[in-house]
Amino acid sequence: MKTLILLTHPNLKESKINKTLTQSIQNTPNITLHDLYATYSDGKINASKEIELLKTHDKIVFEFPLFWFSSPSLLKEYEDVVFSGVLYGSEPKMLQGKIFQIITSAGSPEEKYRSDGRNQKNLEEILLPFQMSASYLGMQTNPIFCVYNAMNITDASLAEAKEAYKKLLLS
Repeated sequence: MKTLILLTHPNLKESKINKTLTQSIQNTPNITLHDLYATYSDGKINASKEIELLKTHDKIVFEFPLFWFSSPSLLKEYEDVVFSGVLYGSEPKMLQGKIFQIITSAGSPEEKYRSDGRNQKNLEEILLPFQMSASYLGMQTNPIFCVYNAMNITDASLAEAKEAYKKLLLS
């Protein structure tokens, strides 16, 4: 299975979580790590180039830090430009049957993401628009993978998260 990770982090150099996770899988066969901020520093996404990348992969991963209960803005732009290009292009069913996965990090502990927690919603509810978009295009959605407590993560917890991340991507 060929996996495309669409990494969307506006400051990867300063990232503790996403930088650690992605470094753990660099140069892994059948995994393409595509840093959208590095590729599109001007914010102008090349839909045809991105659609060609989507065609050649079986699993599509959106990886990003949670920003204001969503993703960094470039991922939304990607969705608007590329997913619309797929839906209204010559092959609107090209993503049908592919697997879609969200990998994210959240600054707060997991208990904050519950109906009785500070944020009043779980991640499945918060990130539902991404899952719905993928489903609308015919992709099979996998459960969200999240590294919680990014603001205060311990080295041991980060090491566990890195191993779980690698296992998820290599399975």
